[in-house]
Amino acid sequence: MSGPDEQLGGSPPPSSEVSAQPSMQPTPLPSPLPSRGLLPAGTLGGRIKERPEDFLVEELPMYEPSGEGEHLYIGVQKQDVQHVELVSILSRHFKVPASAIGFAGMKDRRAVTRQTVSIHLPGREPAAVHLEHPQVVLLWMTRHANKLRRGHLAGNRFAIRIRGLDPIKATVVWSRLKELARVGVPDFYGPQRFGYRGNNHVMGLFVLQGRWQEALDELLGLGGTAFSERQREPRERFARGELTTALESWGKNDRAERSALRALIGGKSPEHAVLSGGSIVRDFWIAAAQSAVFNRTVLRRLEAGTLDTLLDGDRAYHHRSGRSFRIDASMLTEGSDVLPRLHAFELSPSGLMPGRDFPAAEGVPGEIERAACDDFGIDHALFATGALAPTGTRRPLRVPVTNPQCEGGFDEHGPYIRVAFDLPAGAFATVVLKELLGDRMTEGSSQSRATAPDAA
Repeated sequence: MSGPDEQLGGSPPPSSEVSAQPSMQPTPLPSPLPSRGLLPAGTLGGRIKERPEDFLVEELPMYEPSGEGEHLYIGVQKQDVQHVELVSILSRHFKVPASAIGFAGMKDRRAVTRQTVSIHLPGREPAAVHLEHPQVVLLWMTRHANKLRRGHLAGNRFAIRIRGLDPIKATVVWSRLKELARVGVPDFYGPQRFGYRGNNHVMGLFVLQGRWQEALDELLGLGGTAFSERQREPRERFARGELTTALESWGKNDRAERSALRALIGGKSPEHAVLSGGSIVRDFWIAAAQSAVFNRTVLRRLEAGTLDTLLDGDRAYHHRSGRSFRIDASMLTEGSDVLPRLHAFELSPSGLMPGRDFPAAEGVPGEIERAACDDFGIDHALFATGALAPTGTRRPLRVPVTNPQCEGGFDEHGPYIRVAFDLPAGAFATVVLKELLGDRMTEGSSQSRATAPDAA
């Protein structure tokens, strides 16, 4: 990972050994993942992502490039590649900094995905068109006037093969999928947002609070969130202050950990070390903290039975425009067009992704959003002030599931059930799959789960 554009001050400790000593561990934060779903709990189980080709994702663009402009738009297919690694590959190939690369969304690592990426190349053509990489293919190129940014996306199309299930169970899966297509699915953030240790939100809160030593201990040490046994050796070495040998023990995919250790070895402060992974990693940690709060809001509304109900004080989300507006009691009476639009899935209640620009809702919805922050022992003001405070937004509590398909079959790897569906930008297919299959669903083979490198 590349370093951040600008470090945020702080002086180096007297020695890099001092910064490696673990501080007192904080009280563990609650899980950011939902404890229940919308449908009656499923018990089918099944395995997803056993192979990258079992999980296909294709972006549905919001607009087509014009063919002219400073930005080179490229179609990219990647297989089993992290988003940060993709940015690094394209940065080297096109000889541009990571900041010159734009994307509409971050795609799953253990998958075959097709997406559009923009490269800022004003006044010049790429020196090399063909990319020599075994897991990344350039599909097409054209020009456009603006950089591709997060949210410049209509949605994603998923085609997923579920292993470990008798294909005859496809009728059960199909029945549940049709129900989601009828009522929508809770717009929870899936486990990918929180990393393979489920702690990206912990890192995000530490960063926002400026708790740099605790962030280092969480990232590199023995306390805090549970970690894979393969990481025990480098973590023990870090705890003993053996920074150089700890660095040698981390795997090549453990980029954030290695970057932090290199900074410590160079005599940098804990703050500098935590932020040395670069702005992409930092912002992803902070976004995970926002997402954890949002997930608690969705869960509280789901438990209250108001996921698909607009309340006085709500901010209604308009699915087509992405904008929201305040709801008052007069808009919930007969004769108003709000309730018909709600039932037609044109509108939905929204929840807060806390940040600088968006206050909480009012009335009961506002109380729920503030309680979601309280669940993590934080105040909403944490997200609204400070140099690293994120831009807030509002996100619908539910999203539509469209173009559903389901079938059973066999291939060279054995039986499967294949599901396909479209989701709006930002929605997680794994949330749909949990609704279909239940908590017994697992991701990847046992080997890939034990060695998953997605730290951010």
